[in-house]
Amino acid sequence: MREVAVVGVGMTKFGRSEKTILEMFSEAALEAIADSNLQVKDIQALFFGTVYGGFAEGQMNMASFAAHALGAHNIPAVRYEGACATASVAIREAFIWVASGFYDIVLAGGSERTLVMDTSYSTRLYEMGSHHAYECPTGITFPGVFALMANLYASKYGIAPEKLKEQMALVAIKNHHNAMFNPKAQFHKEITLEDVYNSPMVASPLQLYDCCPFTDGAAAVVLAPAEMARKLVAKPIRIAGIGQASAGPLYAQKDITRIKARELAAKQAYDMAGLTPKDIDVVELHDCFTIAEIVASECLGLFDFGEASAAVARGETQLKGRIPINPSGGLKAKGHPIGATGAAQVYEIVKQLRGEAGERQVEGAKVGLTDTLGGDLATVANIILRK
Repeated sequence: MREVAVVGVGMTKFGRSEKTILEMFSEAALEAIADSNLQVKDIQALFFGTVYGGFAEGQMNMASFAAHALGAHNIPAVRYEGACATASVAIREAFIWVASGFYDIVLAGGSERTLVMDTSYSTRLYEMGSHHAYECPTGITFPGVFALMANLYASKYGIAPEKLKEQMALVAIKNHHNAMFNPKAQFHKEITLEDVYNSPMVASPLQLYDCCPFTDGAAAVVLAPAEMARKLVAKPIRIAGIGQASAGPLYAQKDITRIKARELAAKQAYDMAGLTPKDIDVVELHDCFTIAEIVASECLGLFDFGEASAAVARGETQLKGRIPINPSGGLKAKGHPIGATGAAQVYEIVKQLRGEAGERQVEGAKVGLTDTLGGDLATVANIILRK
C-alpha cells in the first residue's frame, strides 16, 4: 500500500443555491483540481457522492454526467451513497484505489441540493434514512432519534435535564461563533443562550437551534500518491488512517449513546495511523444536532464517557481550547448538504493543517480527524490527516 495525500481541495459556499447539483460539483471540483496544480485531463477516476439527486432534480446516473461536465471524458465515474456519510465513504474508497496503485490521481467528493424541496417532501425523503419496515411506521424522525439520545444521555450519566440543555446550547453557540470566520459557511450569525432557549421546540429537549439546517453545496478533494504529491504542491496533507463501520437498524442498537460503529471505525483509523485520541489537534465531526457533537466526541475517545458535556461548558472544544471541535462551524452553522458533508470536513482539516484557515485557524495543528455519521447511526466513516 502506498502512502496517499490530499493535494487539492475545493468547496462551494453553503446555503441556498440556484445552481444544479452538477454545476455545484463542477465549481468545487475545478477549484480542487486547480489547487492541486493539475489539469482535468490528469484525473483518472471520479468517485462522486449524492443522496437525493434523483428526488431533488429527477436525475440518476449523476457520476458519469459529473465527469462529463468537468471535461473528464470517458473516465470511470462511480456514484456513492451512505446517507450523511456519503462523501466520506467516497473519499475512503478513493484512498484505497490510490494506495493500491491502481490509480494515481482520483477526484472524490459530493454535491447536494436540498433547499429546492419543500418541508413535507424533504421530511418524507429524510425518513428514508431509517429502516423502512420497522422504524418508519412508528413516525420516527432524525430529530426524534437524537432527542431520545439526549434524554438517555442525561439519565445514564445523572445529568440534570436543564443542565444538559444548557451544555447543548453552548455547542450551538460555539459553532455559530466559529462560522463567523468561515466565508463559505451558511450562517454568519452569533447566537446567545437566550436565542437557543427561545427557539421553537422540535423534539424535546431539542429546540430549533440544536438542529443543523438543510443546505445546498458541494465539496471535492484530489488524492495522489505521497511521492507524487510532494512534486505537485508545497503542502501535501497525508491521509494517515481511515476507518468505516456499519450498524443495523436503530431498533437493533442497544445503547445509542455508545455508537459501536463509530467506535470501531475510529479504532481502525487510529490503529492505521499509529496514533491515539491524544494525538489529535483539531476535529471536524458530525454535529447534526448539538447532542450529536457531545456523544461523538466521547465515542472518538476525545473525552471519557459522560464527561464531554461538562468539557463543552469548560470551553475545551473552543478554537483555543484543549481540543477544538468544528472550527468550520460544523454542520450546525456551516451547513449540512448531505452528500457533500464529509468532503467539506476534509476540506476544513486540510486548510487547518496547511495553516490557511484565517481567523479560525487552530494554532499549531498538525493532526486532524474527520467523523461523518450516516442515517440512524448506521454508517460511520473516519479519516485522520496529518502534515
